[in-house]
Amino acid sequence: MSFLFGSRSSKTFRPKKNIPEGSHQYELLKHAEATLGSGNLRQAVMLPEGEDLNEWIAVNTVDFFNQINMLYGTITEFCTETSCSVMSAGPRYEYHWADGTNIKKPIKCSAPKYIDYLMTWVQDQLDDETLFPSKIGVPFPKNFMSVAKTILKRLFRVYAHIYHQHFDSVMQLQEEAHLNTSFKHFIFFVQEFNLIDRRELSPLQDLIEKLGSKDR
Repeated sequence: MSFLFGSRSSKTFRPKKNIPEGSHQYELLKHAEATLGSGNLRQAVMLPEGEDLNEWIAVNTVDFFNQINMLYGTITEFCTETSCSVMSAGPRYEYHWADGTNIKKPIKCSAPKYIDYLMTWVQDQLDDETLFPSKIGVPFPKNFMSVAKTILKRLFRVYAHIYHQHFDSVMQLQEEAHLNTSFKHFIFFVQEFNLIDRRELSPLQDLIEKLGSKDR
């Protein structure tokens, strides 16, 4: 679940989001880590018996944010205004940023700017107790699932950008195994609960099929 990046492991793009120790969500995270350790990712992403789906999605969303935060943190020096003047995932896919509140009309911006907007926005959602309640007995809001889907859809774009534009750097840093394991876990999770539209996954469709076929 938590991947170590050698001497660079302390370098995250944004501060890590911690789940309070001793909480039920913390226990769920530990359960997820234990099942991940078994090596069967298809099984590891399944909803544990008797658990709340919203809570399971919340815990995993926080964990994916932390993983992507760390992965992108290791390659920020290669992702610059000059090298990545637009936020793209290969020549056919370009993303423009809008969050619906501060920036209502999508704006074209560089990849580092886009990812900064994106990760800041995700962090704000995760820190909002009305959206992601951390206290036992506090219900999830009715719109939780749609918010979680938007978060995961946007986090996918960071994976897509890293794979398309920075995979050479990832290989130089010998972190492709970490990236692949993290992405495979992410994809199996969103597939299990149908959280991202297939069209949104198009930029990495070949890789997704390859990762899935290895598991059949």
